[in-house]
Amino acid sequence: MWRIESARLYASLARIVRDVGVAEELAQDALVAALEQWPAAGVPDNPGAWLMATAKHHAINHLRRGTLLARKHRELGQALDAEQESARSESEMVERIINGLDDDVGDDLLSLIFVACHPVLSPEARVALTLRLLGGLGTDEIARAFLVGEPTIAQRIVRAKRTLAEARVPFQVPRGLDRAPRLSSVLEVIYLIFNEGYSASAGDDHMRPALCEEALRLGRVLAGLAPEEPEVHGLVALMELHASRAGARVGSSGEPVLLPDQDRSRWDQILLRRGLAALAAAQALGAAPGPYQLQAEISACHARARAADETDWARIVALYEELALQLPSPIVHLNRAVATAMAVGPAAGLAIIDSLRDEPALRDYHLLPSARADLLAKLGRRGEARAEFERAAALARNARQREQLLARAAACGD
Repeated sequence: MWRIESARLYASLARIVRDVGVAEELAQDALVAALEQWPAAGVPDNPGAWLMATAKHHAINHLRRGTLLARKHRELGQALDAEQESARSESEMVERIINGLDDDVGDDLLSLIFVACHPVLSPEARVALTLRLLGGLGTDEIARAFLVGEPTIAQRIVRAKRTLAEARVPFQVPRGLDRAPRLSSVLEVIYLIFNEGYSASAGDDHMRPALCEEALRLGRVLAGLAPEEPEVHGLVALMELHASRAGARVGSSGEPVLLPDQDRSRWDQILLRRGLAALAAAQALGAAPGPYQLQAEISACHARARAADETDWARIVALYEELALQLPSPIVHLNRAVATAMAVGPAAGLAIIDSLRDEPALRDYHLLPSARADLLAKLGRRGEARAEFERAAALARNARQREQLLARAAACGD
């Protein structure tokens, strides 16, 4: 329940106290209260509402204790004067502040994303902080998303919260020219949240659907807020198309099902059509496709294929080559290698993968030996394939992925 509700608590409390670090502490006070009271009193009928009410109660006490209440009074100014025809008690005043302040799009979570992506922070800190607050991810999961060490992520988050507090960053969605510099970072954050839900980096479950749903919701809200931004529509298209396959990605026992083996009749046709519509909206704006639109076009190639062997792999390779020019990351090249193997042959794909084996960012990335093992198996080099599958399993931190990789290793024989 905490993993589901924590982002909303952080966002609502950050709007009230204007400090993401304090908001996180107040939300965790509510968690402590739940841990103390629920075992004896039972889980409330609406646990999320209980946590929010308790967290707001802690926020009221915080405002009473600090100097923030006086500053809030000054900020409200004339807006409150008209409503103060009779004297109010301190508690009534605090309740008015909490319940009366709304951001300009009525979405605290979206406001919190833009605050966490403020230019006073480095790009890396913006993404890490937002994943921590809105995705509810631990530092180890964020480190996996970044392919960097856990201490590095922890330091980024601590410094980011301190920097935002010292800069007194306003809790609001930026408008006009202020929005553009922060939009790309916001898109990156939303997609990383989606990816953590779509393919969990750790734990016992292959997917965490609540994260996918939250990222989709935030993306759709952002598309409504910035309808002339093609990359926003591109990101929404990419997430909708990926999400349309969610029901076919997990087997009856919770095991991952690879794309070529999925039952395409289980793909969600509503999400698929929404994704293609969002992609068309991005293309209609007439700008050169950016990274998210290119990835959405790759996903659309899979969506339009009625069967795995009807996939237009040549088109996918061309799209990955264009994507690599804009986003020259080792992971993009790894995906290009897999597509090349499907379009040309496993030997061609293996040659690209072998050129990536010394990349520092991929040293502990389990999908590199996994992809290499798959191509080795197709080339009949089963002993080498088995060793690579076992190496991939040792690197995988998700239990379901590890089980699948070990099973594929066993299938290669001795």
